[in-house]
Amino acid sequence: MGRSVLVINCGSSSVKLALYRDRHHPDPDITALAERLNSDNARLTISGTVEYREEAAMSHRDALLAFSQHCDEALQGLSGIGHRIVHGGEAFSASTLIDEAALARLEPLNRLAPLHNPMNLMGIELSRELFPGVPNVAVFDTAFHQTLPQPAYLYGVPYAWYEEQHVRRYGFHGTSFRYITGEAARRLNRDPAELNLLIAHLGNGCSACAVRAGQSVDTTMGLTPLEGLIMGTRSGDIDPGLQAHMMKTTGMSADEVLEALNKQSGLLGLSGISNDMRTLLQAEADDESADTRAAATRAIDAFCFRIARQLSALSTSLPTTDALIFTGGIGEHAASIRARVLAFWQSQPHPLDSELNQQHGDDSGRISAADTPLVMVIPTNEEYMIAQDTYEVAGL
Repeated sequence: MGRSVLVINCGSSSVKLALYRDRHHPDPDITALAERLNSDNARLTISGTVEYREEAAMSHRDALLAFSQHCDEALQGLSGIGHRIVHGGEAFSASTLIDEAALARLEPLNRLAPLHNPMNLMGIELSRELFPGVPNVAVFDTAFHQTLPQPAYLYGVPYAWYEEQHVRRYGFHGTSFRYITGEAARRLNRDPAELNLLIAHLGNGCSACAVRAGQSVDTTMGLTPLEGLIMGTRSGDIDPGLQAHMMKTTGMSADEVLEALNKQSGLLGLSGISNDMRTLLQAEADDESADTRAAATRAIDAFCFRIARQLSALSTSLPTTDALIFTGGIGEHAASIRARVLAFWQSQPHPLDSELNQQHGDDSGRISAADTPLVMVIPTNEEYMIAQDTYEVAGL
């Protein structure tokens, strides 16, 4: 029986699973999603067809146990488990085998990502309990950005904050950017070490990255995933004085302001309609209310302008740009958003082939007009990247 790898992405109220039985095939054999965990309407769906519903609250452990029982035969050849870990700090610049020493280095990083890392670690603990003896590998969102030069990662704050509290820009979506860099090299028949890329990962969470000679040299997210682009519910860049202003003028606590910036801002906050770009595009085009249409346009335009501005800023880190690449749910599927982003980037025209843009790219992913700067759409595949790292690090 072949060696299989299970990829686990353990969130606060969800678990995403993907089982790979062929390391050379980018699509998993089995996928599963456990949603709304620890609530009365928790649900586990396996490969989109088999659904478990629980009357009582289903925990993360319950979900993994149900998955392992249903997929018992498929899991007989399980040889490795890969985990998405949001924050690796400066301690981890590459994927690593999880042993007691690695866990000891991981624990202190919880303070850098208190909403994410503890849940990621819980996924590791559950895996070790349910699949004893199977090696576990940690794959970090931040690792790809550990090549950022010091001028790009330092904040303009007292240097002691960096030395003592590790306050710096870390960046996220690194697994996606790493996959896209490799895939772009494959499609362009180039060595990744030769490529200079601008990559925009646009989904409910959004960030962009400058890749020089195959390495990340600048990115939009920082100490936390709140920095940078306008996102589904996150504000992106703001004046740091905004938090104190809101606390003084409204009586909000620091935690309340932070909650609003993370969960009530972005597309949702600007539109008052939704954090889902599909809903906003539909409202902008078809809603009977002029006010609703205007609110949708307001949010979409701010979203697109911020991306264009950040791409322009990121380009200063590159001697030349071999390709601008859109990825992520919005980046891959919203042709009108790609066009609007580039329309805002007036200093660097990127003419699109309208037909290719509507088709989300030709066979190579190109959507740009002939003989103009190359613009591509490349679907990301973070789970496959995690699986590949697991095969490699675990020596499978």
